[in-house]
Amino acid sequence: MTALPASAEPDRFVDQRQHPRVSVALPAFLILGGRRYPVQIVDLSAGGAKIDCGQALVVAGAVVTLNWGGAGAQGMVRWRDGRLAGLAFAAELDPRDVADLARRGQALGARMRG
Repeated sequence: MTALPASAEPDRFVDQRQHPRVSVALPAFLILGGRRYPVQIVDLSAGGAKIDCGQALVVAGAVVTLNWGGAGAQGMVRWRDGRLAGLAFAAELDPRDVADLARRGQALGARMRG
C-alpha cells in the first residue's frame, strides 16, 4: 500500500490535537467487526493515528483495534476521507513506544529503498 505524503492534504485536525504526530510508514492490521484488514499507519501520536485503509472500509464512530507487530491499541474512528481515516486511541500510548515505532518505520523505509 502506498501512503500519501503528509503534505498532500491539508490537516483539518491539527489545532485539536493534544499530542505531536510523527510520520511513519508501518504495515498494520485493523480489526473491525471481528475481521482483520491490512492497513498502513501514515502518522502516529500517543493519542491516535492516521491510517491508509486502501478502501473505504471504516465509518466515523466505529470502534476498532489497530495492531502492529506484537502490540496494538483500541480506539474509535474520528474521521474518514477516501482511503484515509483518523483514529483516536481509547488509552494513550507511551511516548517511548511512539518513538520506537517511528524508528521502526524509518528502518523499514530504509530497508525497502536499499
